[in-house]
Amino acid sequence: MLPARKILVSLTRNMRTILNFVNENENYSHNIFDFCPLGKKWNGKTFGKPCIKAGWHAILGVKRSRTPTNGQPNRRRRHAAAEHLRCQPDQQGHTACRAICRPSGCDPQRSAPQPRHRARSGLGLEANTSAIERRCASLPGRRSVKKEYQAAWLLKAISLIDLTTLSGDDTEARVRRLCAKARQPVRADILSALGMDSLTTGAVCVYHDMIPAAVQALHGTQIPVAAVSTGFPAGLSPFHLRVEEIRESVRAGAKEIDIVISRRHVLSGKWQALYDEMKAFREACGDAHVKAILATGELGTLRNVARASMICMMAGADFIKTSTGKEGVNATLPVSLVMIRAIRDYYERTGFHVGYKPAGGISKAKDALVYLSLMKEELGNRWLQPDLFRFGASSLLSDIERQLEHHVTGAYSAGYRHPMA
Repeated sequence: MLPARKILVSLTRNMRTILNFVNENENYSHNIFDFCPLGKKWNGKTFGKPCIKAGWHAILGVKRSRTPTNGQPNRRRRHAAAEHLRCQPDQQGHTACRAICRPSGCDPQRSAPQPRHRARSGLGLEANTSAIERRCASLPGRRSVKKEYQAAWLLKAISLIDLTTLSGDDTEARVRRLCAKARQPVRADILSALGMDSLTTGAVCVYHDMIPAAVQALHGTQIPVAAVSTGFPAGLSPFHLRVEEIRESVRAGAKEIDIVISRRHVLSGKWQALYDEMKAFREACGDAHVKAILATGELGTLRNVARASMICMMAGADFIKTSTGKEGVNATLPVSLVMIRAIRDYYERTGFHVGYKPAGGISKAKDALVYLSLMKEELGNRWLQPDLFRFGASSLLSDIERQLEHHVTGAYSAGYRHPMA
């Protein structure tokens, strides 16, 4: 190894260049937990996956010891090795892997041996908060669409909305009016001016007691009914009642079930308990799609969000969703980036498509455009379809309709001209 003094001099001399490079570069690697920029060169070295294994030591030309002075195996080396594992069947036909698995293939307890610190800490996933915030800060100001392109993106956003009413004073009449809005989300004259024949929202989301009214109001359409379940929003009712609530909602006609996880499992690091809970919910849903609500505003850290996202996907969630909309902090861009890159990492490892649903606090058309651009950049066009991306919103549709009318007429209309229900 180089003497410590030479390493310090090299670090000091090049740190400004390194920081400037990282701040200016936004093309990060696929792994949300390293944020190593790809495809660029500095000092003759190419940033990319090799940098994930070798770290800054490779860039600075410093040789690393295979075994640190404390005699323990090198943690970063173990981390890099575990990240590149793929699921492989064993002799019994079960899928074993260190990092991820699917409930139909294996169980976390049966996975291949892991370093103990990784098993205890929820797959060893980490989140670089400063890099996440820097990436998200670049989105609103630098990725905007105007005129007819904005109108097209807003029409796409409408088709991705889970039109929602989750109030204590909900009535069947209100649900029927909401379903009518879902069937005709934009005035016919505006759609005609935009050259659209028909348009519907992605789904209608209601409480369990409102499912029959919603199913009846949406009869003859392809709009699914989604129901919140498992003791929404706190998720603290007895476990057997939460499971039975899912079954009752499916029997009532709900095609999608939004479940809430037990946040205490995440906060106390009980990842096996979270996996078992999510797996039971998945089995109770049967053929219905299940969206796992993480309630990210109550998970404490982005690291917990990343780990909870991966565990829920491992246990069979079809969607991962940010919030119930009842927390103090709901969907945010940093949380969304962590969850989206967890989805991308999971897809690259398993081939399973998992959807994403931000919910709570998205009420403006410009916010929808930011989320759409984030999904397109991080996951691609495939994740801009209703089966893989939804907005959980109630007031978003009204603002989008106002923006579309402004595009057609050149004047903004009053909010009361676009009632929700």
